[in-house]
Order: sequence, then C-alpha cells, then structure tokens
Amino acid sequence: MARAMMGVIWHRAGIALLMGALMAPLIPLAIWSVARGWRFPSLLPQEFTLAAWARALSPSGGVLAALGTSALIAAAAALIAMALALPAGRALALMRFRGRALAYAIIAAPLIVPSFAAALGLHGVFVTLGLTGSIWGVILVHLIPVLPYAVFITAGIFATYDTAYEGQARSLGARPAQVLRHITLPALAPALLVGALFSFLVSWSQYLLTLMIGGGRVQTLPMVLFGYASAGRNDLAGAIAVIYILPALVLMAFAARRITGQSVAQLGLR
Repeated sequence: MARAMMGVIWHRAGIALLMGALMAPLIPLAIWSVARGWRFPSLLPQEFTLAAWARALSPSGGVLAALGTSALIAAAAALIAMALALPAGRALALMRFRGRALAYAIIAAPLIVPSFAAALGLHGVFVTLGLTGSIWGVILVHLIPVLPYAVFITAGIFATYDTAYEGQARSLGARPAQVLRHITLPALAPALLVGALFSFLVSWSQYLLTLMIGGGRVQTLPMVLFGYASAGRNDLAGAIAVIYILPALVLMAFAARRITGQSVAQLGLR
C-alpha cells in the first residue's frame, strides 16, 4: 500500500515538473504582455497595463485574423498529410517490396535537406501555377515538413497493427470501405490523433516557408509575431506569443484526455 502511494506521489510530482517546464517560458512572455516598462535591473515592470492585450484582441489589430488563418492552414495541412500518410504508412509497415529503403529515404529527405532549400526549388513551380501569395500555396508548401512526420508516425502505428481483424471482416462480407470505416480507423483512432496533432503543430510553427510562398500576403500568427518582435514592441510580441502558444497547449491537453496510453491497435480490438 505504501509503495503504491509513493508511486502515485512520484507520478504526480513528475507530471507537475513536466507541466512546470512547459509553462516556464510563458511566464516572462506573460509579464511582458502587461508591462509598460521593464528595465534592468528591475525584477518586475515599473508599470502594468492591458493595452497590448486590448490591441492584440481587437478585430482591427489583425492578430485574430492571423490566428484564424494559421488554424485553417495547419488543420488543412494536417488533414491532407494524414490522408496521404494512411496508405503510405500502411505500405511501408506491412508490405515488403523492392525499393522500400529508397521510399523511406525519399520520404525522409525533407527532414535531412532543409525545407527552406526545397521550397526555393519549388518557388518557380508555384509561381507558374499561380499558387504564390495564396493560402492553398502555403498549405501545399507546409506539406514538405509535415508529410514525413505523418508518414513515419503512421508507419509506426501500422507496425503493431493486427490485420487479422480486417481479414475476419472481409470473410463476413464487409466491403473495403466498410472495413476501413468500422475496423481500421476505430482501431487506429487514438494513435492517428497523435499523428494529426503533431502534423498540426509542425505546420502551425512554420515561418520561413509561409514567408517565401505567401509573399507577405498570407498573414499567419508567426508572421505577425515576428513583425512586432522585429519592431521592438515587446509588449505586443509577448501578448501574441502567449496567444500563439496557448492553442498548442490546449490541443495537447485534449489529446491527453482522449488517449489512454495505448491504442486499441496495440491491445487488439475489444
């Protein structure tokens, strides 16, 4: 009993330390967002004000519009990446074919070669197709860093997936679409949620690719944040940085509530 109690205490202490480490960078940002003046060697600002938050949350400030644009682009990139990664990850994990190692290398190439360099090569193609300066162009270029993570996460999921359940469903007359809807996706849902969340966050954090293909016309939250930080507006940069970080924390908390630590694909269908 005492050992179990100590285990619970250590577990909770570990979670508290992890949350503290995650939240620590938010503290100076939060202070900057309400500071009118904060000069060395003062430990706290000389004056406090909510003017930066009022401007950041004002419809005319452009921050809320950039927040919506970032969410739209990241969600679309994650959805497209997971849709492409599902068959690709399954093939890489469950099939043995000639050129499999080459396929792995090609998919991993954007993780080895800087995505900015790849985007430079694609910029001319995007100009020809009329995709520069558009949201769709930014979504597509975000797939360069997003897709490898999505494919490798999905391949890892399928590496522990038991396909016997699909075979049983087909033997009972289920069509491929029914097998996918009622067997495959429910079994993999918790792990696929992790892949989608990670894909969303990778797209959410992109700045250089957005600047290159968006050309300054597609204003995402990192673009607005960098603009204010470069201008020396630490108060507005702090407020926007907090707004920028919070959705990621909310998504991680949501995923943690949905995921129990092991997916049904690992445990077997119940």
